[in-house]
Amino acid sequence: MTDTDASPPQGRERDQGREQDLLDAVGVAFTRLRRRTMQAPVDPPSGPKDLKRNLVLNIVDEAAETDTEMTVGGLAEHLLVDPSVASRMVSDCISHGYLVRAASQRDGRRTVLHLTEEGLALLNRFRHQQRQAFEFITRDWPEAERLEFVRLLLKYTDSTARLPAPGGGASPQQGA
Repeated sequence: MTDTDASPPQGRERDQGREQDLLDAVGVAFTRLRRRTMQAPVDPPSGPKDLKRNLVLNIVDEAAETDTEMTVGGLAEHLLVDPSVASRMVSDCISHGYLVRAASQRDGRRTVLHLTEEGLALLNRFRHQQRQAFEFITRDWPEAERLEFVRLLLKYTDSTARLPAPGGGASPQQGA
């Protein structure tokens, strides 16, 4: 071993073991993240159907941002649920005025989903609640750590755009 070695072999093995333990903890962390974040006090408080509506509205919004038409079947693929489950989720959003069905501009035989003004307002409310939850949960963190976490989370989220689209096709952002 030379003076330039950072640590003896046992130390490196121990560090690699800690790194593996840290990486193994990611799955548990993701599982807990959504559920526990929903417990943070936000104003107005989240209701029992808010998580499902938030998922649906975000998927429809993201499709619109990428100039992709979203159908109930496409939503089912994105959520990895049966089309009947997606249909019930969409029906709930339509009955509350958050979504509308419309004929596709690309293929008039298809019905696509669009956010309404009320749906966009609800989506913005969800996003505001998520910021409130983040600020509450990280209230004791140093500001530099909060901002670094956000930067890394956004980087991680941006990297998910390279994942294959549900159903095995290319994601809309893959060629971009």
